[in-house]
Amino acid sequence: MSTKPTTTELEWTELDRRAVDTARVLAMDSVQKVGNGHPGTAMSLAPAAYVLFQKLMRHDPADAQWTGRDRFVLSAGHSSLTLYIQLFLAGYGLELADLEAFRTWGSKTPGHPEYGHTTGVETTTGPLGQGVANAVGMAMAARYERGLYDPEAAPGTSPFDHTIWAIAGDGCLQEGISAEASSLAGHQKLGNLVLLWDDNHISIEGDTETAVSEDTLARYEAYGWHVQRVAQLPSGDLDPAGLYQALKAAQAETSRPSFIAARSIIAWPAPHAQNTEAAHGSALGADEVAATKKVLGLDPEKSFDVPDDVLAHTREALDRGREERSAWEKTFAAWRTANPERAATFDRVRAGELPAGWEDKLPAFETGKAVATRAASGKVLQALGEVIPELWGGSADLAGSNNTTIDATSSFLPVGNPLPEADPYGRTVHYGIREHAMGSTMNGIALHGNTRIYGGTFLVFSDYMRPAVRLAALMQVPVTYVWTHDSVGLGEDGPTHQPVEHLAVLRAIPGLNIVRPADANETAIAWGEILKRHSKGAPHGLALTRQGVPTYPANEDAARGGYVLFEAEGGAPQVVLIGTGSEVQLAVEAREQLQAAGIPTRVVSMPSVEWFDEQDQGYRDSVLPPSVKARVAVEAGLGLTWHRFVGDAGRIVSLEHFGASADGKVLFREFGFTAEAVASAARESIEASAR
Repeated sequence: MSTKPTTTELEWTELDRRAVDTARVLAMDSVQKVGNGHPGTAMSLAPAAYVLFQKLMRHDPADAQWTGRDRFVLSAGHSSLTLYIQLFLAGYGLELADLEAFRTWGSKTPGHPEYGHTTGVETTTGPLGQGVANAVGMAMAARYERGLYDPEAAPGTSPFDHTIWAIAGDGCLQEGISAEASSLAGHQKLGNLVLLWDDNHISIEGDTETAVSEDTLARYEAYGWHVQRVAQLPSGDLDPAGLYQALKAAQAETSRPSFIAARSIIAWPAPHAQNTEAAHGSALGADEVAATKKVLGLDPEKSFDVPDDVLAHTREALDRGREERSAWEKTFAAWRTANPERAATFDRVRAGELPAGWEDKLPAFETGKAVATRAASGKVLQALGEVIPELWGGSADLAGSNNTTIDATSSFLPVGNPLPEADPYGRTVHYGIREHAMGSTMNGIALHGNTRIYGGTFLVFSDYMRPAVRLAALMQVPVTYVWTHDSVGLGEDGPTHQPVEHLAVLRAIPGLNIVRPADANETAIAWGEILKRHSKGAPHGLALTRQGVPTYPANEDAARGGYVLFEAEGGAPQVVLIGTGSEVQLAVEAREQLQAAGIPTRVVSMPSVEWFDEQDQGYRDSVLPPSVKARVAVEAGLGLTWHRFVGDAGRIVSLEHFGASADGKVLFREFGFTAEAVASAARESIEASAR
């Protein structure tokens, strides 16, 4: 039933038409079998996805991690079948049984695409708009990667040149993150990025006229994108040839990102369900599925029917992919021969290894001197930047406060930017005041691979980033957040800028490691450990002080998450004081008071609860002896983290309310963050443990 394309530029055969119709039927059947899901968009988008996977994208289904491949991001992740069906047809390893198991326990086809779970899925999508920002990050990473390994090559001639393709829906473009990311992409002139908008005018509540009336194409033109619109066929279906022409034109536009609007009819060509909100998120029903198959000229009695000739035709993608990869490998081999030093760096980075001797560059800080941990972090970045070229990043317009400028003479900015430090391959990223987009573009950069990315803002503004941070933890991608101004100690900016609940909230995210160093030396050790853990894939958040804190002797056990900073004197410890960040100094001062009173006191610095939890029981017991029931934890934030560490007899010196506007030292005194308060809590705990 699918209408023939309007032009002959695209090679389009009867088998192609039948393959698209097969994709539509598989979308209906998969949702109908499980009884829930999103069939409509997968049906209407079938021609677009098919054109990409079968006619345009450079990819090899037999090698989903091929460095030279194009990337595909389905931002409209609810339409996961759009992707799964193309992965099945092209030969990525999904088979018909996987589509029949859609959205069921243990299947390779979960409700939304999951990175690391299904071969060929480049990123986890579902929360709308995240994929748009992921794609922007991938495009940024591709440009930086090219700058690392092949900066002199003419446009389009490097083995590191490739295209980032993305499909977004109406909901993606309504979410604010896509606006942030699209603005950034336009400013960066990311000519390797192509975004196809499935303009179907339907969301869960019905026609999008309920919520949107803006001129989306004009908006993207204002962002600086190359904008096109693809007309529908007279039947209402998407036009494969029109899509092909627009996508090819977008790929040829290398000076700015491309935006293509394709007006579709959701659930086309279902006779009754098309263009309805019900088709967005519900099974069509057996009668409508059968009726649609009749419209397509297919047998309504058959389900999951994939004709052998159709599958043989689409699996030719394996042959094309093998040929494309073979041609690319010749280009890559020539590049390796011509660039042996860069090739060695590429191999090292690809393997997740760090350069020899990099640890010698980690700065050591003089004990006793007061240094803000944000300042120490900045010195670490500048020192490591000299020897780790794949390390890059910046902040959300707070570089001077976050100390995230790795190289002030080199800004990641496109050709044509008027700033003197502008360099399309620059080290320092200026995300602008776009924390949410920063978080998700960092995910895209990490997913792209072959670089190491970090990004900074104030800890309180991690609230703006949290959806992206959660997805980083879910995907286990190695991004590093530099979150500064980590407590009420930041001072006069007041409660709007003072994090109170943030450390507890972030520690509650499974798979996210929060690191709150006590001093400059712990900060250097923490950075070193984070870099070593890159290949393990977990995201890390550094929580750093604005104010100066005393510097203690370096102890490599800080990389174990918790360690004995000062041991009890005059016998076994009667009480253990646990501190993090700027509050470790309070534990140290309280220990002096308690020791002077004849109470042997141990101080434990615990920069990372998550790292400490990874240690074996023997080590954890050596730091926090089970026999010592008297314990005090001190942190200038909610006390939720610490109950399991201090036990029933323990005490927690914490902050259970918002802050205020005053000098940080005044706030610490007024809110009870003093050595005297910690010592008093220790005495209470000792008494409680003796009962």
